[in-house]
Amino acid sequence: MPGRRRCRRVGCQPSFTSFGPATAGNSEPEETILTVDEFEAVRLKDLEGLGQNECAALMEISQPTFHRLVVSARRKVADALTHGKTIRIEGGHYRV
Repeated sequence: MPGRRRCRRVGCQPSFTSFGPATAGNSEPEETILTVDEFEAVRLKDLEGLGQNECAALMEISQPTFHRLVVSARRKVADALTHGKTIRIEGGHYRV
């Protein structure tokens, strides 16, 4: 049985919550939902350049949990970029 889900700490709410391709015509692109905690994981690891242990400590989660978060986030971003989907940042189990 899984343990209690810990609340993940994020530095701040994202300034922008939706990114997507320029649309031509009436068709709306599909959406990919990136949670706020996944966004924070990518920000810390890829933008700030911190190590996984440092990132995990800042988010107050274990290193394996951080690794799963960043892998999930990167997969979603790659899918959206490859298939022309809109990325929307919302939800997740976090606190500021």
